Amino acid sequence: MDVESVRLGFLREGLTVPLDRMLPTKPVNPAMVGGAKYAAIMASIREVGLIEPPVVYPLKGKPGRHKQYLLLDGHMRVEILKALGQTEVFCLVSTDDEAYTYNHKVNRLPPIQEHFMILRAIENGVSEERIAKALSVDVARIRQKRDLLNGICPEAVNLLRDKPVTTNGMRALRRVKPVRQIEIAELMIATGNFSPLYVFALIAATPPELRVEGGQDKQTNKLTPEDMARMRREMESLEQGVREVEESYGPNMMNLVLARGYLAKLLGNSRVVRYLSAHYADILAEFEKIVQASSLEK
Repeated sequence: MDVESVRLGFLREGLTVPLDRMLPTKPVNPAMVGGAKYAAIMASIREVGLIEPPVVYPLKGKPGRHKQYLLLDGHMRVEILKALGQTEVFCLVSTDDEAYTYNHKVNRLPPIQEHFMILRAIENGVSEERIAKALSVDVARIRQKRDLLNGICPEAVNLLRDKPVTTNGMRALRRVKPVRQIEIAELMIATGNFSPLYVFALIAATPPELRVEGGQDKQTNKLTPEDMARMRREMESLEQGVREVEESYGPNMMNLVLARGYLAKLLGNSRVVRYLSAHYADILAEFEKIVQASSLEK
């Protein structure tokens, strides 16, 4: 495809727009004003300025200084700027008046990436206190994020660096030795389960020889030896099942692709379709669903 034929989603140049000429596409929930997110955005704007410009769409009609703009994204930021006494803001100018492709399509920052960003900011001379102030959080939380990966082996970090593992889940990994950290990371990825409860269960089921000294938590200490043995057996069985599914996934998908191709060719024969329709209509309906499926993973 010719690059020049691709329609741009934004104008190449942004625009400074007066706040009173923006027409919101949705109301700001009054319950959010003064909340944690509102306070964090306000603190960030006060400390380092606006990082993500609002998105507007120029309306047809009034020209020049009376021109109005549809506010597609950034409603809370605009409300905060008004509260701070600002009268205008630099905006991205959309070529379309649809708002569905903006903020709610953004992938949120995983804790490990947040850790690296904080470290980079500190290395560049930004104090922990200023970071905390910009994010409207206590400086102790910034230090926790700074030290998030202490005691975690590089291999486990690399496996989980772009995964939505919670801060509590990452800290819990310190209770086990590196080889077990890697195993737990691989199991989380294989199951798609990154919840702290799943991490805690895997750690509780870890044999004593794979724990670091003092790696038991208060909840685990309340379990009887029989409870621990039963939990280990169940988790070992689950781990084995996950590994078996992981090993068979590739061959099974290949067989399914071949089977769908064969069915597509079969249903391309009108005589076969007429026969199935007359004698096995229910089977024909299932075959058609398989052939028409857009993805075998659904």
